Amino acid sequence: MNKYKIILSGGGTGGHIYPAIAIADELKSRHPEAEFLFVGAKDRMEMEKVPQAGYKIIGLWITGIQRKLTLKNLMFPFKLISSLMKSKMIIKDFKPDICIGTGGFASGPLLQTATSMGIPTLIQEQNSFPGITNKWLSKKVNKICVAYDNLDRFFPAEKIVKTGNPVRQDLLDIENKVEEALTYFNLQEGKQTLLVIGGSLGSKRINQLIKKEIDYFLTNNVQVIWQCGKLYYEEYKMDGHNKHMKLHAFLNRMDLAYAAADFIVSRAGAGSVSELCIVGKPVIFIPSPNVAEDHQTKNALSITEKEAGILIREADLEVDFENKFTQLIKSKDKQKVLGDNIKKLALVNATRQIADEVDKLLKNK
Repeated sequence: MNKYKIILSGGGTGGHIYPAIAIADELKSRHPEAEFLFVGAKDRMEMEKVPQAGYKIIGLWITGIQRKLTLKNLMFPFKLISSLMKSKMIIKDFKPDICIGTGGFASGPLLQTATSMGIPTLIQEQNSFPGITNKWLSKKVNKICVAYDNLDRFFPAEKIVKTGNPVRQDLLDIENKVEEALTYFNLQEGKQTLLVIGGSLGSKRINQLIKKEIDYFLTNNVQVIWQCGKLYYEEYKMDGHNKHMKLHAFLNRMDLAYAAADFIVSRAGAGSVSELCIVGKPVIFIPSPNVAEDHQTKNALSITEKEAGILIREADLEVDFENKFTQLIKSKDKQKVLGDNIKKLALVNATRQIADEVDKLLKNK
């Protein structure tokens, strides 16, 4: 049995961290003897989430480039040099057989160093429009796993494999968990349930919207599971704890949250979009306008153009939300069309396929 050594790097947000953990879990089940090391950015959420998942992590002193001139930007060259030097030390010390990047600024220096040292490399791009880090790495890495079509506009076509995004395996069986979910969230049976997810850190704008619409939900006999993010929990806890509103800083049982939901309001991060395709329920996407290169709007459009979801931009929420949500809750036909269409876009074997590509690189090493 091969005792492979595998480095995974990516982070900054849940959208980069969870795919890396899912890939590691799949590889671990195939290669129980393998040794894993994660490399992230110091002070970012991966430093907490990765150890919780049972893996060792080392942090680099790195941040992304801000769009405006800031002190952080002036520090960037020093941070980059420091991270490249530390990456070289990590690789010399750990001696990996392969390095895998899932995006986010920490994966840049690590994968760049690995390619310069001749180590096999694979990157996984979650979005329909790649970030700076993966665009920069694409010319040097061996393989690029993607979730959307037409990415040969950005990456060398011969390196691309369309796999989809890794998602939690416990989402594949939510139909059988509805009863458990209603009990878990203390919801009333027979009432329509809205699930609100604002991403791993929460969304200020979505939280403001849900607070404003509490009476509207009540009038329309809708109960709400509201994931507000830990940054906002204190601010909204008075509004979010009653018979109809179930406020949570973070949802530890996403499978049950999805099982309980009749409709979902969500950001359009790549990981969320991939999960929602598997869940197969009607979704209103409210993309964050504050992410690099407007990724989220592009991700949402790739779904809504196929009549598989509803898109409302933040700027249009005041005018459109009640109108579009009312149309949705009043029409079983619309709910069915959206749910069926989004489910057709699901790529359920992504994690396995990415691990297959990793295995090929390990065998050819």
